[in-house]
Amino acid sequence: MTAKAGMPDDDRSSGLPYYARALTRFFRRLDEPGPAEPLPPPLPDARIVPVSGRGEIFVRDTGAAAGQPTVMLLHGWTLSADLNWFAGGYEVAAHHGRMLAPDIRGHGRGLRSERPFTLEAAADDVAALIEALDAGPAVLVGYSMGGSIALLCAARHRQLVRALVLVSTGLQWRADLWERVTWLGMGAAEYGLRFGTPKGITERYLRYSVEHPPGLEPYLPWVKAEARRGDPAEIGHAAKALARFDARRLARGLDVPAAVVVTCRDRLIRSKRQEDLARALPHAQAIHIEGAHNAWLIRPLAFNDGIDEGLGLVLGTLPAPARTTANGQVDDSFAPRDGRVAPAR
Repeated sequence: MTAKAGMPDDDRSSGLPYYARALTRFFRRLDEPGPAEPLPPPLPDARIVPVSGRGEIFVRDTGAAAGQPTVMLLHGWTLSADLNWFAGGYEVAAHHGRMLAPDIRGHGRGLRSERPFTLEAAADDVAALIEALDAGPAVLVGYSMGGSIALLCAARHRQLVRALVLVSTGLQWRADLWERVTWLGMGAAEYGLRFGTPKGITERYLRYSVEHPPGLEPYLPWVKAEARRGDPAEIGHAAKALARFDARRLARGLDVPAAVVVTCRDRLIRSKRQEDLARALPHAQAIHIEGAHNAWLIRPLAFNDGIDEGLGLVLGTLPAPARTTANGQVDDSFAPRDGRVAPAR
């Protein structure tokens, strides 16, 4: 899921002054682009997998190796696997096992179904792909919308899910007026997205993005092209599905190891909602990183470090943080200690 306007992550202001500066900066005049070919960064091998009863699924796949777990990356709303994970995410996942990264239906090169997008259908796609590749049980790493899909997949297909790493993912986001207004806007975006994202919006967002990690600039033509792969109507349906998402009931019944990577400066899915998810899952640890909802692009090192640490925790290669204080009381604090890791109940 991508915020469409913003300021640098170190801007700690809030309220109207923040949004006024963000909009002024976002809508300043665009420079005339020079001609450039959309040459991609180095990417893992890809394949098209025929999945019985569903169709053909595009997936990045590093290939199976004896004794290695499967780590499946599930991208966020409006993105594709390549956009979400090219800036180090693929390498982090491959370090821990066989890396799989599909394009979710309606996004990137994903399935184009005649039925409207639902998160449940996307979760069933993931399960069917795991079965088709004989890759289960898999660790699901989900960012934002991908985190919601991972939760549903674990609830609907528990035997196929080994563990969860959920990044910028909320338990729900309709509990107060601001959240309801924000997600009402996401539902309204469904109608606009039927006609496609205006080119100027995409250009302005990417201009803002490359001002912060300059290493992205050589790949900007490719990023622009990749951002336009999705089906606008399906992405719009996905916005409406996300606006209705509420995992409060299903999370408490998920008996699966989990790590929740909390983006502490997130203005779209607030950190409190992410922490609520970590508390609701019976076997979750929380990891805090400095970054907003677009940390995957703006702060990729912190973003990927959080995922790496989460994978280490759920796969048992890192010790779990202490759950009690010196006097034996349960520590419910989510303040980062010793870097980023804090306990969740």
